[in-house]
Order: sequence, then structure tokens, then C-alpha cells
Amino acid sequence: MGIAASPFLNPTADTPSGVGRKLTADALSRRARQRRQIQGMIGVSYVVDAMILLIYAHAGTTSASVGPAFAVCGLISVTGYIALSESGFNERFKDHYLVVPQSIVSMIIMLAFTYAAPEVGAMFLCELFVVFAFSSLRSTPWQAAVVWTAMALGLAGLFLLTHKPISLPHTTFLERFATMAMFILTIGRCMYIGIFSSTLRESLYKSGLALKEANQRIEELAELDDLTGSFNRRRIMHLLDDEILRAQRIDAPCSIALIDLDWFKRINDTYGHPIGDEVLRTFAITVFANIRGVDRFGRYGGEEFLLVLPDTPGETATRMLERLRTIVADLDWSAFSSGLRVTISAGVASLGPNETADSFLARADRALYKAKARGRNRIASA
Repeated sequence: MGIAASPFLNPTADTPSGVGRKLTADALSRRARQRRQIQGMIGVSYVVDAMILLIYAHAGTTSASVGPAFAVCGLISVTGYIALSESGFNERFKDHYLVVPQSIVSMIIMLAFTYAAPEVGAMFLCELFVVFAFSSLRSTPWQAAVVWTAMALGLAGLFLLTHKPISLPHTTFLERFATMAMFILTIGRCMYIGIFSSTLRESLYKSGLALKEANQRIEELAELDDLTGSFNRRRIMHLLDDEILRAQRIDAPCSIALIDLDWFKRINDTYGHPIGDEVLRTFAITVFANIRGVDRFGRYGGEEFLLVLPDTPGETATRMLERLRTIVADLDWSAFSSGLRVTISAGVASLGPNETADSFLARADRALYKAKARGRNRIASA
């Protein structure tokens, strides 16, 4: 039995392979072409083996009819399989290559010729290694067990229920040459399958890494605000919950700040939403450039942002926000539009004993309201 083309050895080559799934005409055509290529390889393998049998026949080891008969049987099985494939019969099954039926038919041919021509029986038995290696590449564990069981039963019947003297010809030079060629070709085919299997595993491993990276990127994008690149509300709230639990577990300080861009609606109305978007992006970039690696910054809603400050007591947090307020106010916002000026107000709160996220945020929100009530562009503490 020959070595199949690469699509057979790659179980991921045909993505839409489920039973009952609609396939496009191009997909069906590609699958049929792959099956033809596979059968072509198998047919060539039968012909090559038949040529080795002809060498044995020339050496007088076996009948001259064995080689042609072996090739005919193999090519009939290949032709029958191609006919089924072209009729679309294979598409009824999840494994449209019909690996198990093919393998069993090939084993029957090998065992039958071992029985009929035991003087060269070792050659057909060697081919069983290729058959099993070939079938195991795409088989499920259950299918592999079926093929192995069929092979075991066939060999048991051959060795235990018959008295055929199965031989490995090696008396004359020509016999030794044919036997050498048989071993070389058999081992070569098994090695090719093994090498391709290794390549496939490496390819699947790389595909798995790429998929993992893609999924990680998707998760990151799902956690980020599209406009500012900061965490979205769902993610920043999750991080806040985690930080509250951590701080309470190790009795560490924790502070938060609710930050609001002053008169942002007026900026949108006066300068337009594109300028407003640039203001939000620039503000987020400024924050990222002036916070620590452990701090967490996310868009809480609209022009309001939440800054989580782990291991930071209230006074330190207030100083950090005052510094950030000054930096934002001193930026040259007129680069976006003449006369544009942007300031922020923030409410800072420190985590209390056994405090929940809701009450923590509520205190920060009240402090923010206090900062706005005092004229904006200022920081207030809860």
C-alpha cells in the first residue's frame, strides 16, 4: 500500500469535514482531487511491489504470475475506490477517505498473497507495516483499534490455522537483491510516514501557538476601550474587585480615583466630535505615561475614567492625581484647535475595612462631585 499525499496525512487540511455539513463545489472538487492523488500513490506502490515480485520470478523463487496478479488486485481496489469517490459516495462519511475500509482491503490482499505465495510471503507481511502506519495517521483511536484487531486476526489465522512455510528469499544473488530492495522500499515508506507525521505535529504545534496568541489578542481587544486603549468598564471593574480582595487579604492600602474631563460636552459641541475623540485619546496617553506599572486605568463611561492605585494610601493618591491634573492642564491643547483648553477633576477615595466595590466607588463619586462643585480643575478626597 502506498503513502498518501499530504492532505491525507493532515487531518486539518479539510476544515469542513463534518457529516451533513454543506460544502461548496470548490471544496468538494478539492477533496475529490486529493482522494485521486492518494489513490495514484497507492497504485504506484502496488506496481513497484509487483516489479520486485517479477525480480523474484526471474530468480525462480515464485511464479511469474504472482507479480501481475498482485498489481491487478491492487489496481482493482484503487479503481473501485476512485469510482466510489467520483460518485460522491465518500461524502456521506465524516472520514471521507474511508481509511478503515481501505486498510482492511489492503490487509486482505497482503494476507491472501502471503497464503497463495508463501515463498515470498515475507514481502507481503512487511507491507502490513506500511498499511498500519498509513491508516493510523488519520484514524481515531477506535478506528486504529479496529484495524489492528483485523490485522491480528488475519495473522493469527495465517500462522496458527495454516502450515504455509512463509519464506524470506535470500539464497541467490538475485533473490538477495530483490529482498534488499523490498526492505529498502518498505523502510523508506515507513520513514516517510514517520517524518511527515513529525512535520505534521510540528505544524499543528505552531498552529496551536498561533491560535493561542490570536485568542489572547482577541481577549485583550475584548477588554480594551476601542477609542482610548484603556480597559473597558467591565474589565476595570473586574480588576477593581481583584485589587480589593488582595488589599483586604494582606491588609494593604488601596486607593481609587474617578476622573472626569471638565466640560467635555461643551468641547464636543464647540469643536466637534472628532476633536473630542482626540482629546480622549490624548488624555489616556498622558495618563499611561504618568502612572506606575501596577496601576490600572480604564474608561468608566463617556468622559469619566477610573484609576486603581494598589498599595497607595489616600494622601499619596491625592498627590499623584494633583500632579496628573497639572500635567493635563499644561498640555498644548490648542494644537488640536485654536482656543481649546482641557482640564480634569477627580475624586479620590481610600479603601476602608471590609468595604465593597460599590461603596468604594460611591465615595469616590461623591468626592468627584465635590471637586466639580468647587469649580472643577481640582482634586477632592473622600
